[in-house]
Amino acid sequence: MKEHSFFLRLGFRCEDTQLINEANQFHAIFEDIERRSHSFQADTDPQTIRQFNSEVHNAAANIWAFKRKVLGLILRCQLPGGTNFPLLVDHVSREANYFRNRLEELNNGRLEPLPDAIIDENVFFLKIMADHAKFIGHLLDPSERKLVEQAREFSQDFDTLMYQAIDLSSMRPQSQTQPLLSQFVDENRVSVKSLRDFKKTARDLIEECRIKSIIHPLLADHVFREAERFLFILDMFDRSLSGVKVNKKEIMH
Repeated sequence: MKEHSFFLRLGFRCEDTQLINEANQFHAIFEDIERRSHSFQADTDPQTIRQFNSEVHNAAANIWAFKRKVLGLILRCQLPGGTNFPLLVDHVSREANYFRNRLEELNNGRLEPLPDAIIDENVFFLKIMADHAKFIGHLLDPSERKLVEQAREFSQDFDTLMYQAIDLSSMRPQSQTQPLLSQFVDENRVSVKSLRDFKKTARDLIEECRIKSIIHPLLADHVFREAERFLFILDMFDRSLSGVKVNKKEIMH
C-alpha cells in the first residue's frame, strides 16, 4: 500500500497538488504501519494484533476509496495528461480491497475452506499477473521489441489461465475435487514461475540501466515480489492438497 501511494503520486500531473498531498499522506500512514508491524512477535497478545489489524483495515479502506476516486477522475477525463493507466489504478484498488478483506477474515477467525481458497486466490492473482504483463509491455520503450513481445505473450497466457480459473469457479462445488484442484495449481505454478523469472530479469536490467523503459526500479521490484508471493501461496496449496501440514509460522513469514 505504501508503494502504491508512491506510484500514484508519480503519475499525477504537477498541478494535481491535492491528489499529490493525499498520496503523500497515505505513504506516510503506511510507512508508519509497516515500521510498527516489525515490532510484533509470534507470542504477541492476540488482542493487540486484533486492534492493530483493525487500524490497518481502516487505512486500507481509506486508500481504496482514494484509489477509486482517482479512477473516477481519470475515466471522466478530469486528469488529462497524467500517466496513471486506468487499469493500473483499478489494479491497485483491487489489491487494497483484497488486503482489507483478508484483515477482516483474520480478525473474525473465518478463513475460507481450502477448496474455495484455492480457486478464489487463483482467480485474484492470475488477474494481477495478467495486469502486470500488460503494464510492463506498455511501459517498456517500443524499441525493446523482443521484451514487449514477451510481455504480450505473458499477458495472453495469464488471461487464458484466469478465464480457466473463472470457469472452474463457476462449476463449484462439483469442480472441487482433489485431482482437478491439484492439476489447476500445478499448471498455474509453471506459468507463474516463468513470469517471475521474466520479471526478475527485467528488474535487474532496469536497475543496471541496460534496457530502455519508463519503469521505475521500485515498480519492477514490486511486481517481482508479488509474483514471488503468488508462488508461495501456490506452494502452500500444493502441500495442503498432498496432505502435508502447512507450518503456521511459515505462512506468517
